[in-house]
Amino acid sequence: MPNLPKHILVIRLSAMGDVAMTIPVIRAFTQQYPEIKVTVLTRAFFVPFFRDLNNVEVFPVEVKGKHKGFLGLYKLSKELRKIDVQAVADLHNVLRSNILKLFLFGKPFIQIDKGRKEKKALVSGERFEQLRTTHQRYAEVFNELGFKLDLSSPTFPKKVALKKHLNVLLSDSRKNIGIAPFAAHKSKMYPLDLMLKVIDQLSENYKVILFGGGRKEIEILNGVESKFDNVINAAGKLSLNEELDVISNLDVMLSMDSGNAHIAAMLGVKVVTIWGVTHPFAGFTPFNQPKDYTLMADRSQYPKIPTSVYGNKYPEGYEKAASSIEPKTIVDRIKSII
Repeated sequence: MPNLPKHILVIRLSAMGDVAMTIPVIRAFTQQYPEIKVTVLTRAFFVPFFRDLNNVEVFPVEVKGKHKGFLGLYKLSKELRKIDVQAVADLHNVLRSNILKLFLFGKPFIQIDKGRKEKKALVSGERFEQLRTTHQRYAEVFNELGFKLDLSSPTFPKKVALKKHLNVLLSDSRKNIGIAPFAAHKSKMYPLDLMLKVIDQLSENYKVILFGGGRKEIEILNGVESKFDNVINAAGKLSLNEELDVISNLDVMLSMDSGNAHIAAMLGVKVVTIWGVTHPFAGFTPFNQPKDYTLMADRSQYPKIPTSVYGNKYPEGYEKAASSIEPKTIVDRIKSII
């Protein structure tokens, strides 16, 4: 491949779920093009996501530090030129990466098509149909750089052998179910009172490990842990590396349409997702998961779903749309999987 770049810069700065969605695509790339070096420009916090990828290095960007603002991005571009990047796969396509495009003039710089018009038509009700997934859109960027990617036969890392202090979180005699009950917006969450019913039923036969982040979520999950046997709260107790280790050993993850779903999926874990005012048609389904692993709010009751792509906009009364999914439906789906 004499005409193809030998060193590619991949840009995806945030958010957590979007960065996690790059992993299956980059893994496929490194397996299908093992001679090509990849440098990923992302936030330092996300470095553990890339830990098992061959020929991949992470270049941590300091968007609130030395790389802040126009001058900071200019400094960043000079640093990137020193590592001899030959082409750029921009999987973010935001103002920061557009400025970098100006500074890295002369290098092939392909940017993701986020499908904004298609998504606008979807949430307006003009078109209700499956759009290209984010994973497909990521792969298209590499395709345009000359690297045809096949995502149809993915591989995943092996379960991590847990250290003693992590192994106590899981059960040897029961199946282990992760539950991540939070999302960025309330409209994407399953109501806590109903989630408690799910946890109550699942904890009778399985070990339940709770995931979340932030002081308020940790306090809530500590309270949940105290109510049930066979339930433990992992939130606030683990580093990101340790959290990935634990998640890799789950039998199934139950998550909202949020970052934890994509983290579990990138590790090859089975993921059941609950959808409130958002919808899988927008393209954010976790990687390599069957359609029946997605549990959606009842559109006969909430016909305007999806009300937005990210769940930040919705009509009055839609904030509890996910409550139209019965706890029994969730429990039965998980039982059928494990």
